[in-house]
Amino acid sequence: MTQRVLVVDDDQTISDVVCRYLQHAGYQVSHAGDGAAALAAVARQAPHLVVLDLMLPTVSGLQVCRELRTRPEGIPIIMLTALGDEADRVLGLELGADDYLTKPFSPRELVLRVRSVLRRAGGEPVPDRPERLVDGDLEVRTGPRVAVLGGTELALTLREFDLLVHLMRHPSRALTRAELVEQVWGWNFGDHSTVTVHVRRLREKIEVDPAEPRRIVTVWGVGYRYEPIDA
Repeated sequence: MTQRVLVVDDDQTISDVVCRYLQHAGYQVSHAGDGAAALAAVARQAPHLVVLDLMLPTVSGLQVCRELRTRPEGIPIIMLTALGDEADRVLGLELGADDYLTKPFSPRELVLRVRSVLRRAGGEPVPDRPERLVDGDLEVRTGPRVAVLGGTELALTLREFDLLVHLMRHPSRALTRAELVEQVWGWNFGDHSTVTVHVRRLREKIEVDPAEPRRIVTVWGVGYRYEPIDA
């Protein structure tokens, strides 16, 4: 099945280039020029992924991101942001965006990011052997990509799930933000604040008290460490 990608950007030149590269990569691509049109397009037929510019007329990209996160399909989102819009980028990640690129960007890199996010979403085969990771009342099954805490399934984004799996695979080991960016996001470079935002969101979902985390512990000056409750 051909995977559908919705490109949401009011810059026609950028949209044309992005759409052309994605079509050449084999995706079925549609375009929306503003936030309202994007939400209408998703309502008609949910895409497998949305490439979303944050600076949009009518309805902002952040609002579109917020609305998409209320939908049951869990549509992956790659944000496009201006170079200096760090606050909006962090807010977008907090709202549940899975990845981002800053303008100007390479269309080829965008295609690689789209492919990576879709693969993690289950749209392409994942080479990892399915695992079952258990820590007290927390259970993660990588095959169906399900995380359950206290008998209740957690609503995790793609990156939150991958980050949790990676941390649980390396218990009691201090991991730097740079290592996590490379090993979870697959980036050789990037904004390490992405890791900080995702850890904060993950703590809110798996910790009894996110302000005093017991599982995902901060290693000051280094990064983070997963401490099993069972230990």
